[in-house]
Amino acid sequence: MRILITGADGQLGHELQLVLNKHRLVLGVWPEFDLLKDDAEQYVREADPDVIIHAAAYTNVERAEQEPDMAMAVNAEGTERVARAASKVGARLICLSTDYVFDGQKGTPYEETDKPNPLNAYGRSKLEGERRALASCSNTLIVRTAWLYGRYGNNFVKTIMQRAAEPSELRVVADQRGCPTHAGDLAAVLARVTEETDVRGVAHATGAGDCSWYEFACAIVSLMGASVAVSPITAGESGSAVRRPPYSVLANRVLARAGITMPHWKGALTRFVREVRSAVSVERS
Repeated sequence: MRILITGADGQLGHELQLVLNKHRLVLGVWPEFDLLKDDAEQYVREADPDVIIHAAAYTNVERAEQEPDMAMAVNAEGTERVARAASKVGARLICLSTDYVFDGQKGTPYEETDKPNPLNAYGRSKLEGERRALASCSNTLIVRTAWLYGRYGNNFVKTIMQRAAEPSELRVVADQRGCPTHAGDLAAVLARVTEETDVRGVAHATGAGDCSWYEFACAIVSLMGASVAVSPITAGESGSAVRRPPYSVLANRVLARAGITMPHWKGALTRFVREVRSAVSVERS
């Protein structure tokens, strides 16, 4: 298959390149591929892919509150350009989205059929991107994921690992729950979705189980063997001006029906921390 990966230089894009390396890959990377420009559609048409995995996005949740028009331009208008081009070349579109399309008031895991109600500019832009993709390309699968981390780019796990070596106390939000998701595990699932299924519509793909950010941080510190204190705080005490869903746990029902599941977040985190620490040891030797 000929597969176009947008955002190929991101933390998920790097992992996708590894698991899909037996296919012919076209790597959509800024500035050659720019979602803000009309020629993004032409880029896709000229690539003539069989499948597009659309991972490029505006992902800075905090900044999106100050730049809602920019977030919407990238995540909604840009996604629509990709979807229109996918339809024109007859490609399947797999589009990445987020748990932040929900408001967190349900209290039990969100299923793919639950009604979205985003609380912030980032979530609104991603939801609009979902709607435009589904409207513009009939062969579209929206894959919502959450709390993504990996070897590439900045993320919560790497930040906590770095700060675990510092003497200062870690204060971490304890009243928001979600599903930590290893980028490598998500990429493996997307590869299976691409190669083995023709699922369309909306699917959730997150690490199994759930936790709070505080519990997540405690697990990271424990795996690091660090003695730094980790204290729970409320979202209000965190200083963030962004409203986030207090409960954004996703149920992965659609993929489960296709026989595809993801590892539990605790096992995935253990594996990730060991791999990172091992890699650092090798680099230093």
